[in-house]
Amino acid sequence: MDFIRPTRWTDALEAKAEQRGAVPILGGTDLMVGLNFGEVPPPALLDLTAIPELSEWQRDDGTIRLGAGVTYSRIIDELGDDCPGLAIASRTVGSPQIRNRATVTGNLGTASPAGDAHPALLATGAVVEVASVRGERDIDINDFFLGVKRNALAPDELIRAVRIPARTGPQQFAKVGTRNSMVIAVCSVAVALDPPHRTVGTGIGSAAPTPRRSPAAEELAADLPWDGGPLDPDVARRFGEAVASAAAPIDDVRGTAAYRDQALAVLARRALTWAWAELSGGER
Repeated sequence: MDFIRPTRWTDALEAKAEQRGAVPILGGTDLMVGLNFGEVPPPALLDLTAIPELSEWQRDDGTIRLGAGVTYSRIIDELGDDCPGLAIASRTVGSPQIRNRATVTGNLGTASPAGDAHPALLATGAVVEVASVRGERDIDINDFFLGVKRNALAPDELIRAVRIPARTGPQQFAKVGTRNSMVIAVCSVAVALDPPHRTVGTGIGSAAPTPRRSPAAEELAADLPWDGGPLDPDVARRFGEAVASAAAPIDDVRGTAAYRDQALAVLARRALTWAWAELSGGER
């Protein structure tokens, strides 16, 4: 197995073009799990940790541009105010050691339906910046996931950054697992309120072949008391049911489809209730 460690982005793109089977790594946390379970090693590893620009993030005109190398620990420490939903999700990723290495773009590259970052990115309407020697392009997060562990990247493309709209209102993330920590989600939900536009964004994880949104739940934004007032419990209940109806869960070793449907409805109702309490000036 070849090991390639470029120090410039252009060199990384050239290496990927020459060896399209090379697997890019920043934390390598997903890769090592697969190798430990006996998966066939890739023909080459493309280590991107020596490219300084990938470890930077910028705030620009209401958007956070998250470089591919920014770890979950840094998101928690540095971006909790700008991207609270993603920061909450980041706290649920693995152990501190994993969070110090793993990245959102690694989650995207793996494209697992259970990726913890995915629901928050969907709820906020993120955009994935990708590049190759042929040029650069943006992929809307809604178009990024194609199937179980399949994404919209071409064989010669690398993820350079993710652009996330900075918060305009409260955001929440919730998941359930088979234990309390270091756990793959049985299912997960993200909610992002946008009071200026009176909209609600949603994201669902680990309950369909791909992470997905719930358009029906988002349409219920019209029933929310944006001009002030408490959240109607019936609206919160219908919101949860709409989120659950958007999923397509299966039975597996972590949970049954029926359990996931029920859990999604509860998680979504709670997440909306928590977010609305924050918007109203109360506490979760």
